[in-house]
Amino acid sequence: MDISVVLGCSLSAALGGVIFVSYKLGLLYQLFHKTERQSPRHGGESVAEVLRAHGVKFVFTLVGGHISPILVACEKLGIRIVDTRHEATAVFAADAVARLSGTVGVAAVTAGPGLTNTVTAVKNAQMAESPLLLIGGAAATLLQGRGALQDIDQMSLFKPLCKFCASVRTVREIVPTVRKALAAAQSGTPGPVFIEFPIDTLYPYHVVEKEFAPKNTPKGLMGKIIAWYLKNHLTNLFAGAWETRDLSPLPVHIPHATEDEVQRCVELVSRAKKPVILLGSQATLPPTSADDVRNALESLGIPCFLGGMSRGMLGKNSPLHIRQNRRDALKDADLVLLAGTVCDFRLSYGRVLNRRSKIIAVNRDKSQLLKNSDMFWKPTVAIQGDAGSFLLRLSKALKGHRCPEEWPQKLKEGDDIKEKTNRAKADEKSERHLNPLSVLHHVDELLAEDSIIVADGGDFVGSAAYIMRPRGPLRWLDPGAFGTLGVGGGFALGAKLCRPESEVWIVYGDGSLGYSVAEFDTFTRHKTPVIALVGNDACWSQISREQVPMLGSNVACGLAFTDYHIVADGYGGKGYLIGQEDESQLDDIIKKAQKECREGKATLLNVLIGKTNFREGSISV
Repeated sequence: MDISVVLGCSLSAALGGVIFVSYKLGLLYQLFHKTERQSPRHGGESVAEVLRAHGVKFVFTLVGGHISPILVACEKLGIRIVDTRHEATAVFAADAVARLSGTVGVAAVTAGPGLTNTVTAVKNAQMAESPLLLIGGAAATLLQGRGALQDIDQMSLFKPLCKFCASVRTVREIVPTVRKALAAAQSGTPGPVFIEFPIDTLYPYHVVEKEFAPKNTPKGLMGKIIAWYLKNHLTNLFAGAWETRDLSPLPVHIPHATEDEVQRCVELVSRAKKPVILLGSQATLPPTSADDVRNALESLGIPCFLGGMSRGMLGKNSPLHIRQNRRDALKDADLVLLAGTVCDFRLSYGRVLNRRSKIIAVNRDKSQLLKNSDMFWKPTVAIQGDAGSFLLRLSKALKGHRCPEEWPQKLKEGDDIKEKTNRAKADEKSERHLNPLSVLHHVDELLAEDSIIVADGGDFVGSAAYIMRPRGPLRWLDPGAFGTLGVGGGFALGAKLCRPESEVWIVYGDGSLGYSVAEFDTFTRHKTPVIALVGNDACWSQISREQVPMLGSNVACGLAFTDYHIVADGYGGKGYLIGQEDESQLDDIIKKAQKECREGKATLLNVLIGKTNFREGSISV
């Protein structure tokens, strides 16, 4: 081989290596972008500016030094900072804001244990398909993996939980990274996203410089190389940091049904004599408003079973809303429309669907759309698209056509019979304490029309799901498919901030209350009065019901008739103890709690309840 060719290849490789190293060290970028060493600005301001440009009104947090610049900057720009007593509550509150506002909910927590405390809440948001941004602090860029305070591999922890994960490495990356994350959270199937901010990307240059500066003048070649490397790293960290950048929202991608898919469904629905719609939470997602979805359902005239966030979609007493006997209705139906509803445990993995029925499935997520379809059911038409907009298009194409009226009337008659049976159970006297079904009926009858109901618990809340009637769309909040306990305080906090004029109720079991009772302090400090209804039977009853007869032991299921009302008082709220002797005054006490709430005081009703044989599913059904 010609030596000139060899030399040429070697020089090219060397040049390529130099260019690559220069790029990695930021030397090429620094040639064209200035580092403003005297600027007092910091990376937290960039985060706040993007959030404000995206319409974010609240950031939920538990404060930590890693994230202080973000919180301070947000406050200066008019974004309300709401600090909670647990990081999980901050994420649950952001989740509630996302569901009720149609924007991305935002939570910011400190590094290490601050972030690990959010894992359950983030997983819940993932399974509930809530768009939220989790902001996490982190050790400085040069100290990660070296044993810094609260330094762990946070990215590996959150990649399985989030649609998008990023670790910011320079200040100039902040704006584009946050914009990208916010778009990702809302696109396709909504869900949580995570951005890690090393502490040196958030503080001003002069503060970070003090940490980088060597204590003594470097000696020897290696010392000089290390000093140069640190100086260059600092310069690159802030190079181009304060250049003008676009802050506006990036496009959000939402999948939609094709014209052919809609037309095929029009033909199927028009021929159906006994159609049924199962509406899931996805039907409440933007861009379609809940009111438009409601109008579409009423135009179609098809009986509906409502689950998740779609509870209340048809109001309090709609002739189309069927609450009972779902299994029987599905066996009888000749067409089932799964509008954002998934064939998981809530539908017995698809086994409750009649194999002779035509089945239309619409879901933004392909894996959820076809879940268990190879085992127990088969869709006639499977559409990866937005459920809300699909219903609007279906209604428009079927204008003038309505479901045969005798079909919803028959289902409603069955509903009424079951409701009367359940009401009769509510009238039974408990041997000790109050009948929980009676308590729930009393509360339901006194709920304000603008009420929002937050469900957090097992046995007591499972009963509430069949008794309490949300008055309108987006007025019921439960954890969703993950069945998480502890959502109550955060969900109620987010709901009250989004709808300050609404009466917000948390329906707690006495077990689930323990997760977030400390948030009564948060309700008091942030002037977000809510009403907590606690079904106190001194037991993890949902577990005990099966554990005792099957295994012969009540181990770990027993609690105590604790004075939770006094705990609420201690946190600045108002507590009431309600026992069997107060039954005749129950309505008056509920009204008194509503009055306290209107006057700005978070209220807790500690209701001592007995056992009931009412066993009709759970809040996730």
